[in-house]
Amino acid sequence: MPRELWLRLLTDAQERMDVLVFSGTFYAQAQPKIARSLPELDGCEIRLHSTTLYASLFRYDDDLLVNPHAYGEPASANPTFHFRRLDGGTIAGHYMSSFERVWAEAVPWSGAEI
Repeated sequence: MPRELWLRLLTDAQERMDVLVFSGTFYAQAQPKIARSLPELDGCEIRLHSTTLYASLFRYDDDLLVNPHAYGEPASANPTFHFRRLDGGTIAGHYMSSFERVWAEAVPWSGAEI
């Protein structure tokens, strides 16, 4: 996935940006501005989960990046698929339902030590 696409989706997002990852280290390394002082930002909510994820999910408004996980491989060594929510479409909604189930079980985090 080209870095330019990640940055475009991030900067063009108007309503929401949702990220569901296991550790997300590659995300913070590729997007250093993302990891700075997030818990203090208005409208930003961070939650911690203990779910075994089968895919990392990144939603930018109606665009969704899905990074399925292959056992024993880092996220960056696996493919990332780009989906867009469309009227009548089901794929993006399918993955976002998964996101919502994990989010509902996750614990809010204020930025303090774990």
